[in-house]
Amino acid sequence: MAEEQAANQQQPQQQFAMQRIYNKDLSFESPATPGIFKKQWQPKINVDLNTKSDKIDDQGNFEVVLTITITAKVEEETAFLVEIQQAGIFFITGFEGENLRRILGTAAPNILFPYARETIDSVCVKGGFPPLMLAPVNFDALYQQALAQAQNQATAEGAGEAASH
Repeated sequence: MAEEQAANQQQPQQQFAMQRIYNKDLSFESPATPGIFKKQWQPKINVDLNTKSDKIDDQGNFEVVLTITITAKVEEETAFLVEIQQAGIFFITGFEGENLRRILGTAAPNILFPYARETIDSVCVKGGFPPLMLAPVNFDALYQQALAQAQNQATAEGAGEAASH
């Protein structure tokens, strides 16, 4: 019993808390206006997502930045381009290695995404276009896909090195 208590005291308590959410960068361009408004609105929408994280101090604070770039084209003409860097500061302690990377790559972006989605929708409407409600994103699946891709690439590079020796 005393050994269990000692072991529990030695392990740092796991904490994950949002400290602040903010727009780090926001850009909206509509190069084909006003002519684009005369065309039938059936855009081809391309969405690119990216996340990055940095430890910002020794107290357990991390900045996570979710970058979303959206290009809407009508008949191969760019109707609008939106790019947002939705960022947040998260306090994370008691997690290491893969668990820490998973939180930074899934939990934090899941918190940031609704803020980015609302900003994108609002800026598109203010630009004269219909609302653009992005579908929810499964960051857990994206994280797993990135891990699998990295493992496949490492395996392929290892095989390539073995073949060249």
